Amino acid sequence: MLQVDVCNVRFVEDVHYTQLIEHAHSSVTSSADQPTCPVCLDNLWICVICGHVGCGRYKGGHAIEHWKETQHCYSLELETQKVWDYAGDNYVHRLIQSKTDGKLVEYNCHGGHAADSTCSICSGDTGISEALLNSKVEAIVEEYNDLLTSQLEKQRNYYESLLLEVKEENEKEISTATEKALSAKSQKLQAKFHKCLEEKRFLDEINDNLVRDQETQKESIRKVLAREKAAIKLKDEKIQKLEEELRDLIAHLECRDAIAQVPEAISSEIHGGVILPVVSASSSSSGSPVRGTRSERQK
Repeated sequence: MLQVDVCNVRFVEDVHYTQLIEHAHSSVTSSADQPTCPVCLDNLWICVICGHVGCGRYKGGHAIEHWKETQHCYSLELETQKVWDYAGDNYVHRLIQSKTDGKLVEYNCHGGHAADSTCSICSGDTGISEALLNSKVEAIVEEYNDLLTSQLEKQRNYYESLLLEVKEENEKEISTATEKALSAKSQKLQAKFHKCLEEKRFLDEINDNLVRDQETQKESIRKVLAREKAAIKLKDEKIQKLEEELRDLIAHLECRDAIAQVPEAISSEIHGGVILPVVSASSSSSGSPVRGTRSERQK
């Protein structure tokens, strides 16, 4: 049982200082700012629990002041390597960690010779003790590895959760910034869209007006062309009639001159006849009766 207690002491000390148990962690952290006594340089004592260094009670008394402030009752004298118990006011030879409250306490040997400074079990068989110690050390190492693995797993999960939180916060910030940017851009595009719609309506109205004006202009042009065509036709008809009358007049004058120049006997015969003008190819069908009538009228 004594070897088991010793092994447990080693194991707990490793866990105590490696994994930073709450009490030890707070003490080490608080004493890290002052690792040595700022006043005294000799008769130094170091706290076994947190590592605080201070001078003895016969110098400045910084070590005992540390005990009064923190209730860390075990202090190691650097010169003699002895451990002093402030609570019991004496030196101790072996420390173990209590299973009830986890504090360091003095280990008392319960052998038959209480006054002896060495436990009777320490005089046992050395080989058996070494074998037992080795087996216990292996068990401790395995248990320590398991504990270390579990603690590392907890730390990994903890930091992964922190990374996940940071990632979620970054994604949230990015999403918020993206939404703001998209919202601003959407508002600008919406404004441009409404402006384009207004311009389209305006252009549609202009286009409709232009189409109506175009139809009106086309109708006006058709009417003007029809009137001009009718006027041209009327003018052509008048010109044609005037040309016919001019030809008739010329033919009448030529006949009159010809009659005036012939002898009188022939002239009397001509007066009793009917003179027909020469009919042209273009007006042979429609102009002949008119000309004949005019010739008769002239006669």
